[in-house]
Amino acid sequence: MAIMAKKMQERPNPDLMLRCTILDSEGNVTTVSGLFRRADLCAEHRLNPRDLRKIDSRIPNLVPTILVRKEVILVNILHIRALIKADAVVLFDTFGSADSRVHSSFLEYLEQNLKIKSSGLPYEFRALESILLSVLGALETDMVFTRNLVGGLLVELEDDIDHDRFKRLLHYSRRLAGFQNRAKLVQEALEEVLEQDEDLAAMYLSDKKNGTPRAPSDHEELEVLLESFAKQVEEIVNEAESIQSNVQSTQEIVELLLDSNRNALLALDLKVSIWTMGIGVGTLLAGLFGMNLRSHMEEHDWAFGIMSTFSILAAIGFAVSGLRTLRKIRKVGLASNNGKAGARARGRWFHPLRDARRTPWS
Repeated sequence: MAIMAKKMQERPNPDLMLRCTILDSEGNVTTVSGLFRRADLCAEHRLNPRDLRKIDSRIPNLVPTILVRKEVILVNILHIRALIKADAVVLFDTFGSADSRVHSSFLEYLEQNLKIKSSGLPYEFRALESILLSVLGALETDMVFTRNLVGGLLVELEDDIDHDRFKRLLHYSRRLAGFQNRAKLVQEALEEVLEQDEDLAAMYLSDKKNGTPRAPSDHEELEVLLESFAKQVEEIVNEAESIQSNVQSTQEIVELLLDSNRNALLALDLKVSIWTMGIGVGTLLAGLFGMNLRSHMEEHDWAFGIMSTFSILAAIGFAVSGLRTLRKIRKVGLASNNGKAGARARGRWFHPLRDARRTPWS
């Protein structure tokens, strides 16, 4: 009941105040972190309340989306949540976020790019291009930082493997997996828009405002723009997958080395135990003849030498026999240790390959 009550309190209120930054058609900032009612924003931009849930900074939403509505384009990608119109851009401020500095630098770049009209792109495409460039820059920055961290750690692991470095490797692996997931979601959002011809044509907001809407198949300019960013994001995803593969390979190699060292220690412990057993056998023989029992051998001078030699040979014999048994057990392969069994196993493996043309695989 407490969880349900908390969820009910977190549901969006139509009278909730949202903090937004607005840029006009000339690229000038007209409102900085202004407070607006959710209902007023929906009425002004002809949106449904559910549309604002995708870009509301108060609601956690990890899935990047690019939505097309009648008069606006809703963008929610990484640190940017924006509403793009044919003559205005509304940026939703991120409350208490660690990337507020990135948001401020993006606002400056967006303002400069909107004022440049020589590119030939309409207003909404210049805004969308600025957003995608900022997203791409954030992904590249995170990629370079993660790559340097992982690369430096892999070099350290080549020299020495310890608990702290292996723990850091697992932490970086989780960090890299999270980054790879975010990059893939951005890639999927771009590909989803590119697959919808009607949405691409509807994103020409300036033409729609001027009364000349585009045909569903007339969107080549926007398609080229989005495809270029999709390819760059795909390169980042591929690089992240390559680094993740290197990390996984390193983890497997480290685990194999640790297993090999553990097996070597176990083998050493077994060797010590075997030698101890051999010495114990020799000591047992010497102890039996050292008891206060008459065997008439104690009257001869050669008895001590013979029994000592026999005890030493018995100890060595038991130890060598145990070491040979250990060596046979440690020889693990695809074939059996027995020669005939190994030949039969090799025959089962290689005869079908040799007769592959005559006898197909069952």
